[in-house]
Amino acid sequence: MHTFTCGRCGHLLDFVASACGRCGAPQGFALPESTILVLDGPGGDGWARCAEHGVTGCNWLVRANDGPRCESCRLTRTVPGDDDPDDAAFLVEMEAAKRRLVFQLHDIGLPVVDRGADPEAGLAFDLLSTRYEPVTIGHADGVITIDLAESDDAHRELLRNQLDEPYRTVLGHLRHEVGHYYWDVLIDRTGRHDDFRALFGDERASYQEALDRHYSSGAPDGWHDRFVSAYATMHPWEDWAETFAHYLHIRDTLQTAAAFGMVVEGPRAEVGAPPDLDVAVVPTDEIDGQSFWAVARDWTTFSAALNAVNRSMGHAEAYPFDLTPPAIAKLSFLHEIVRGASSSLPSADPAPPPQRDVGGRPQRG
Repeated sequence: MHTFTCGRCGHLLDFVASACGRCGAPQGFALPESTILVLDGPGGDGWARCAEHGVTGCNWLVRANDGPRCESCRLTRTVPGDDDPDDAAFLVEMEAAKRRLVFQLHDIGLPVVDRGADPEAGLAFDLLSTRYEPVTIGHADGVITIDLAESDDAHRELLRNQLDEPYRTVLGHLRHEVGHYYWDVLIDRTGRHDDFRALFGDERASYQEALDRHYSSGAPDGWHDRFVSAYATMHPWEDWAETFAHYLHIRDTLQTAAAFGMVVEGPRAEVGAPPDLDVAVVPTDEIDGQSFWAVARDWTTFSAALNAVNRSMGHAEAYPFDLTPPAIAKLSFLHEIVRGASSSLPSADPAPPPQRDVGGRPQRG
């Protein structure tokens, strides 16, 4: 995430800001400009608030000829009724997470196609409530279904423990589910099935059988050596979606750290120790120009520092995962696709230096 400042007084703004906390100037985020504008100041002419501002608190802006709803809100095609205050509050949180997701996808250059504009290849979100009927979270042919109860901290924590998931957030769910959509876009529609199968396995295996096996037997022994998470072991589609979500986690966190000038300089190695034991990470948002093996080395150190800080505050680890070389190879493959590299397998990407070990289809969940 980038940093944003008020165009009137220079005060630091959060991505969700609708007004400056210092001078009170009305603010709004303009996706085409990738910045926050002062609505009644220079640069704000021709922009208006999204029609959902009063409903979900959306702080995005629209141009007069683009319609009443912003690029993120247009992707939502279904919401529950407005007569339940809990659902209304959960919808606000869900839409805020979705705006962050849409901005990141736009920022890294992935196409975000509105299903209303392209019913065959577009993306849409059905945000449903279990108050009306059971909701199965998942993706099917461009439509992502999300249970608004995931915005309830108590509900989400209960499921996290029941499903033995060390990390479960609203944004994480959205990143995982949209990963299924981008499998269709980046792998299926481009015919890169052989490249995909060489790393993730054959997605033609029965999804239902894999699902039943996962929930009856759990992840196989030794899964930590090859996958980013236990759920990734379930089926190649889920391995891709989990890897995609982790890729977005890593990019966004390192970009935010770079925007705020965060640096990890220690702990330093003992005098006389091998030089590769020195720890020094300067996060950068220029990830597209790097091998993902280099990104992963920085991430391993930076996330360890984040985890230590979180534990000092009495919180759980921010990133409770260990990336292994097979998992990084999958992330590297995804990285090559996202940054528009050739169709070759990631074997062309340098292997990690030996002295630095870093440690219709059915609906897909």
